[in-house]
Amino acid sequence: MIIEKVLNNNLLLTRNTKGKEVIVMGKGISFQKSAGDEVDEHKIDKIFHLAEHAFAVKMAELIHELPAVHFEVVNEIVKHANHVLGTELSDNIYLSLTDHISFAIQRKNKGMEIKNAMLFEIKRFYKTEFSIGLDALQLISDMIGVSLGEDEAGFIALHVVNARLDGTEMKLTIKMTEIVNEILKIVTYHYGTVLDESSLNYSRFLTHLQYFAMRLLRHEIHQSGEDFLYQQVKKTYVRAFSCTCKINEYLEKTYVQSLNKDEFVYLTIHIQRLTERSTL
Repeated sequence: MIIEKVLNNNLLLTRNTKGKEVIVMGKGISFQKSAGDEVDEHKIDKIFHLAEHAFAVKMAELIHELPAVHFEVVNEIVKHANHVLGTELSDNIYLSLTDHISFAIQRKNKGMEIKNAMLFEIKRFYKTEFSIGLDALQLISDMIGVSLGEDEAGFIALHVVNARLDGTEMKLTIKMTEIVNEILKIVTYHYGTVLDESSLNYSRFLTHLQYFAMRLLRHEIHQSGEDFLYQQVKKTYVRAFSCTCKINEYLEKTYVQSLNKDEFVYLTIHIQRLTERSTL
């Protein structure tokens, strides 16, 4: 690959093997380089394909507006998150998180720190992502010399959650968290017990709720399902089924959507597993 334009010491514009324009990121990849020089491929950390016009425009704006170190720290955060999660986050996080962290640093320097109203829920529902957020604060402190508080770790965690879920809009991620929280409240009040958040069944239930809530908000729940299993679960797990009915009433009232028979079965079984020991 041949450099077409140096953007800063860590970013350059070039073309891939198919002749498509790409932005390449890597620590020091453009240092003392000029257009026409060959790209040192050993220094490449990330390649951004610019086929999507909106992404390319926003990336160009941020590159010219923000310090290069802000891109560097986000690159390190994303690499760390990918390693911890064992997955590849959406490229959109490089835009959204760089923009967010830059603004957070500006606010911090002006003494205008913002409280995260969802911090408790983020810590509770997204423990791994919140841990990544805390690690990100350390990276920001080490690389930029600015100390941000726990509230920002929560915001960073949401960006990671958002990037994991195929780059869905942040508002959707927040609404999903609200649905999960309400369903957990319904289960807690229905059984009059404190759920064991350290249990494997709780983790499984939480994961199911997160993806269920996302499907609900995307209107991907259709009215279908196996009647035999539905009737068996209704008969066998009476209390858990009654709890699922309350969840269904909440969803109908708040989102004008009903559980299908498959979701009735899955939620009831999860609730049964989650609560059978707590209610002995």
